[in-house]
Amino acid sequence: MELQLLNEQGQAGAGVAAADTVFGREYNEALIHQIVVAYAANARSGNRKQKDREEVSHTTKKPWRQKGTGRARAGMSSSPLWRGGGRIFPNSPDENFSHKVNKKMFRAGICSIYSQLAREGRLSVVESLSIDAPKTKLLSQKLQGMGLESVLVITDTLDENLLLASRNLPNVLVVEPKHADPMSLVFYKKVLVTKAALAKIEEMYA
Repeated sequence: MELQLLNEQGQAGAGVAAADTVFGREYNEALIHQIVVAYAANARSGNRKQKDREEVSHTTKKPWRQKGTGRARAGMSSSPLWRGGGRIFPNSPDENFSHKVNKKMFRAGICSIYSQLAREGRLSVVESLSIDAPKTKLLSQKLQGMGLESVLVITDTLDENLLLASRNLPNVLVVEPKHADPMSLVFYKKVLVTKAALAKIEEMYA
């Protein structure tokens, strides 16, 4: 499999050979969907909380007598049928949202994503990517010069200038190969990989 090599002006040069075991896999939509959903579910912090009828503030006094008023019988104001009453099935922070995905499936899913990105022309390789100072403007100008707006940058090691400059750009994320998660790979329009990072990706997944 050959990947597109870009120069600093965003122009395509000679192709870069890449392992077919990582970048030549068949597209498996069901598996990709499964690992993306699992990743999003496992990232949930469980901070939702609602009160049931036992937890809401209320009196246990019967609102009115059982018979003779013509109204429906009522026991207490915490009833879920009443405004201000408790929820019947409240959300709890203890709820477990985690999804289990086997390592073999996760690796196969990541490779399927990389392969599809390469086929669609959304994955490109650069020799290296760096800036002289941790300035957002410098990185923004460099990426604009390459014709990139929404981009996931994968580098072999995190360059401090690059990392700090990217934090204020909403459509740019800089990560190491081990932190390239399925959601980010799918979300960004382009994926830019340095040559050194490409070797690490092949080492991890080949």
